[in-house]
Amino acid sequence: MNKFTVDNQSMTYLDEGQGPVVVFGHSYLWDSAMWKPQIDALKAQYRCIVPELWSHGESQAAPGSMRNLKDYAQHVLALLDHLEIEEFSVVGLSVGGMWGAELAELAPARIKSLVLMDTFVGLEPEVAHAKYFHMLDTITQTKMVPQPIVEAVVPLFFANQAEQNSPELVKGFTEFLSQLNGEHAEQVARIGRIVFGRRDMIESIEKFALPVLVAVGQEDKPRPVLESYLMHDCIAGSELAVIPNAGHISSLEQPDFVNEMLASFLDKHLLV
Repeated sequence: MNKFTVDNQSMTYLDEGQGPVVVFGHSYLWDSAMWKPQIDALKAQYRCIVPELWSHGESQAAPGSMRNLKDYAQHVLALLDHLEIEEFSVVGLSVGGMWGAELAELAPARIKSLVLMDTFVGLEPEVAHAKYFHMLDTITQTKMVPQPIVEAVVPLFFANQAEQNSPELVKGFTEFLSQLNGEHAEQVARIGRIVFGRRDMIESIEKFALPVLVAVGQEDKPRPVLESYLMHDCIAGSELAVIPNAGHISSLEQPDFVNEMLASFLDKHLLV
């Protein structure tokens, strides 16, 4: 892993392959390994960069000055400036899509294409917002993820049959949540508040004038298919893909489908 410093905090990132640059954004509570099947498939033709969100993977806690996802998009932009990368595409899943949209608004002339996967850039729906903030408050107070929260959160990330079809994936994520504790748990909860308390970008994406692919797991629970239809309707000329038998972490649940989908979209817009 490579390291880059922002406001005295160390951000880790993957940088593999060569060719046109694709910046990947991973999900909340995951890390760069979430994109391993896609990096392996794409790095022969693309330079794949995966920054790890603050408090995720090997990145340190977010700088004290970070207040929102726009701030984080500026941190990613600083990384790309440091690497002397002028033009790039963004593939963002979940919070990766949320800050990806912020990045597209911040630097429209530099972004060649955008993939919004298993994400929603509007406000968090009220019921979910209340539920998530209650969980985050509990994690902050206890400095751990209590077992009832682990049991409530794990199924949200996967397709309905994940325990049968991807047992190792479910087991690994369950263990990660169960072992989260201390200041690390507090800092992860801090990022959660930024994610679920994000601003509404629906009017912003209506102005996007770049190639956009909106993709969603057919069985995504936190980001249901209807939200992707809404974003697709808002973005003129965007494409929509529904990923069969996938939940929220579609990149790992249906890697072959996602690899083919991304290669097809990126080849069309970057290899010209």
